Amino acid sequence: MDPLIEHHLGITRRTLLQSSAYGVGGAALSWMLNRDGLAAGATGSPSPTSTAGALKLPDLPHFAPKAKRVIYLFQNGGPSHVELFDYKPKLRELHGQVMPEEYLKGRRFSSMTASTAGRLVLGNVEPFQQYGKSGAWVSDLMPYTARIADDLCFVKGMQTDAVNHAPAISFLLSGSQLPGRPTIGSWLSYGLGSANEDLPSYVVMTSVSKGTSCGQIFYDFYWGSGFLPTQYQGVKFRGSQEPVLYLANPEGISRQTRRGMLDDIQAANRMRLSESGDPEIATRIAQYEMAYRMQASVPELSDLSNEPKSVLDRYGPQVTEPGTFAHNCLMARRMVERGVQFVQLMHAGWDQHNSLTTELYTQCADTDQPSAALVADLKERGLLEDTLVIWGGEFGRTPFIQGDIQNRKVWGRDHHPYAFTVWMAGGGVKAGISFGESDDFAVNAVKDPVHVHDLQATVLHLLGVDHEKLTYRFQGRQFRLTDVHGKVVRDILA
Repeated sequence: MDPLIEHHLGITRRTLLQSSAYGVGGAALSWMLNRDGLAAGATGSPSPTSTAGALKLPDLPHFAPKAKRVIYLFQNGGPSHVELFDYKPKLRELHGQVMPEEYLKGRRFSSMTASTAGRLVLGNVEPFQQYGKSGAWVSDLMPYTARIADDLCFVKGMQTDAVNHAPAISFLLSGSQLPGRPTIGSWLSYGLGSANEDLPSYVVMTSVSKGTSCGQIFYDFYWGSGFLPTQYQGVKFRGSQEPVLYLANPEGISRQTRRGMLDDIQAANRMRLSESGDPEIATRIAQYEMAYRMQASVPELSDLSNEPKSVLDRYGPQVTEPGTFAHNCLMARRMVERGVQFVQLMHAGWDQHNSLTTELYTQCADTDQPSAALVADLKERGLLEDTLVIWGGEFGRTPFIQGDIQNRKVWGRDHHPYAFTVWMAGGGVKAGISFGESDDFAVNAVKDPVHVHDLQATVLHLLGVDHEKLTYRFQGRQFRLTDVHGKVVRDILA
C-alpha cells in the first residue's frame, strides 16, 4: 500500500482530537481558565501539563525548610507499642484479668478479635527502663534505641482509621486506604525535585526477618505515584548485589554505543511528545536518562569497601548482607549523603498474632541496632540536623491477648489503630521528648492525639511545604496528600 494512503487511513477521530487538543482547543481553554481565575497561576496549584507536555511544577518550598531529606524506617505489620515504648504498669498489674469493657466499647478491631467481651489483659513480655536525661521509657527489647533516647521524639498518641495491614499502610503513606493516590515520597519528588541527577529522588528498599511466619506483602502501590506522572514513583532497589536490574550494558555494547542508541530513542520520543503532550512520554524520556546515569552512580553507591570497620560494626553483623534491614540502613545513609531526598525502608514481620515471645524478639534484634546506628551515624556526620528520620508502623497492637493466656509460647496481640507510637529524630523535631499519652491500658489516645493526616502535614511542613497548597488536579478536583484533613503538630517542632 502507498505509505501516504496508509498514513491517511491511520488518522482516526481519536488521533485527530488528540493532536488538535493542544492547538486551537488548548488556546481556547487557556483563555477561559484565565478569564475565570482558574489558571495555575491564579490558584497556586500546579496544572498537570503544559501545551508542550511538560509538567508545570509547583513553586516550592513555600517557606524555609528545617529538613532537606527524609528516611522513613517503616515497620510493616504493626509493632506492639505496649511491648516497646508505651509503658503501662496497669497491664502487668492486671495481667490475665478481664479487660474493662468501658475502654473497648464502640471500638472496631479486626475480624480475629471482633468481639471484645471477656478479653484478657496481657502484660508486656519484657521489663521497661527509663533512659537518658529525658527519662524516656523503653523496653529491654530495644537496648540500642534506648541509648539514643535523648535524640528521639516519641509520639505516643498516634491514631489511624484502618484496622488491616494494606489499607492502613496505604493510608499512612498516601492518605487513602484505597490504592491509587500518590505516596508521600512521590508528592515530595514531584514538588521538590532532586538534589542529585544521577540518582532517583525517591528510593525504596525492603527487607524481612529470616524465618518469620508473618506474611506481609510489599505491594507496589506502597511507593506508587498514583495519578502523578510515573517518573515520581519510588524506585525500588533490590536486596542483592545488583540493586537495580538491567543497568549493565549487554556484552558487546559500549557506553558510547548505548549513549547513541538513547539519543535516537529520545529524539523519537520527543517528536511523539510534541504531538500528543502525554506526560508519560516525558516520564519515559526522564527514566531512560536516569537509567543511563545510574550505570555509574549505583555501583559506587553500593560499594561498601570504603566504609570503616567501626561504622560497619555499629550497624551490626548483617550490615554487609544485601537484603537485610541493617544493610538497607547503611545504604540509606549513603543515599542521603548523595542527595536522595526520600528513602523508604520497609521491614516486614511485625504481625505477632501468636508470636510475641518468639518472633518479636527476632524483629527487635534485626532492627534495633541498625536503626539506632543510623541516627548516631547521621548525627556524627552533621546530617541529622536536616535529615528527618521516622520509625514506626501502620498501627499498634491490642493490650488484650489474642490466644491462650496459659500458653506463653503462643501469646499474641491483634491490630490496634486507636493509640500507637512512632519515633522521629532530627530534621527540625524536638529531641528528648515524649509527646502525647494513651490511657492506663494503652487503648485510646487521651492527650495530644496525632492522626495520620497530622503526621503527614507535619512531615511536609518540616520540608518547607504547606500541605494545603501542594495539590494536583485530577478528575475534576484538586487532590493533596492530607485530603481535606491534617494539622501541623507544632509542639514537636524544634
